[in-house]
Amino acid sequence: MRVLILGAAGRDFHNFNVVYRDDPASEVVAFTAAQIPGIADRRYPGALAGPRYPDGIPIEPEARLEALIRARRVDQVVFAYSDVSHEHVMHLASRALACGSDFVLLGGRRTMLPTAKPVVAVCAVRTGCGKGAVSRRLVELLRARGRRVAVVRHPMPYGDLLAARVQRFGGFADLDRAGVTLEEREEYEPHLEAGSIVFAGVDYAEILARAEAEADVLVWDGGNNDLPFYVPALHLCLVDPHRAGHESRYHPGEANLRMADVAVIVKEDTAAPAQVEAVRAAIRALAPRARVVDARLPISVDDPEAVRGRRVLAVEDGPTLTHGGMPSGAAELAARALGATLVDPRPHARGSLREVFAAYPALGPVLPAMGYGAAQLADLRATIDAVPCDVVLLGTPVDLRRSLAVRHPVTRARYRAEAVGRPDFEDLLAGL
Repeated sequence: MRVLILGAAGRDFHNFNVVYRDDPASEVVAFTAAQIPGIADRRYPGALAGPRYPDGIPIEPEARLEALIRARRVDQVVFAYSDVSHEHVMHLASRALACGSDFVLLGGRRTMLPTAKPVVAVCAVRTGCGKGAVSRRLVELLRARGRRVAVVRHPMPYGDLLAARVQRFGGFADLDRAGVTLEEREEYEPHLEAGSIVFAGVDYAEILARAEAEADVLVWDGGNNDLPFYVPALHLCLVDPHRAGHESRYHPGEANLRMADVAVIVKEDTAAPAQVEAVRAAIRALAPRARVVDARLPISVDDPEAVRGRRVLAVEDGPTLTHGGMPSGAAELAARALGATLVDPRPHARGSLREVFAAYPALGPVLPAMGYGAAQLADLRATIDAVPCDVVLLGTPVDLRRSLAVRHPVTRARYRAEAVGRPDFEDLLAGL
């Protein structure tokens, strides 16, 4: 059977490693790449692909789907990336079926690795729900119980895949040595600031062995709205009332909610009561057996007087605003609460940031912190410098000042996860 895997440099590689790499009945002829710039036209290295693929496996643009199916005589097209609408998935299915190929979605029974240590998986129905904040709160509570905890992050291998096979980050210097992108820093730095060890990479069986050797409990900090890579002892799925209705419209977020042990309604402090009740009703319909935790993500600003009443450029988490579909984030909310005037960055966008705004016209007057490579990071800095503002307010999980030197004063908007009522996060961890 000749297989083509549709991916975005994450779930696709994992599915290959655990299902197809050593399967003599299958031959993976190519991966395709979507969502992330600059990951197409590479190869999955032979050293990772195994002895059946000594020359590695090509990674092609998804736009070439039909041509690849015909040229490589593909029998089966496997969909393997996340945070896309059900309609998006079925358009790809229709393209594959029209060429005569099967279209496949792999389930958890084949792709979740069993573990020797308990795993707490933090997932979501969409990206940008606050998985990192909830993960950090759970780590804090587990440590207070005397447990050794390792955080395992969903893959983000945008650079040298072989070098990223197994990554262990114990401090900021490790991020520098690995040459990680801004998007990776946004996920890793907050955990490192909290004193956690973070594992990530490409080969999650090897990563699991390393993490289990150092920890009593693993916290899976998921990416986008993807399913866990490890069998969870406790599976949390975050639901965002600011995007009520998305629970049943996005893949694999709906599957995440349906299989979850716990549904966490986040951002109740900034959402309208009707929005909260709408997602509560969705949980009852899709996951009636799940326990429900109500939660806030209160926002604080490091220097509120620098923001109050001023002209502010709000810089938000990039993936949350782009394929996550949120028009704004913590920085805009904090700026408006302090009576600031938001300066629209769109007229001042430089280079690839112009393309981002063109691709996502629903973005509000905020700047997504895009930095998938050195060139895009330079465009981000040039855009920030070009905006006529008094202060830059960072709503990103990462402190951009570690990566960029900009001409404006900078302060940060931060948020943490807090449960409201019972059950709370500590209740969930009983027995772990």
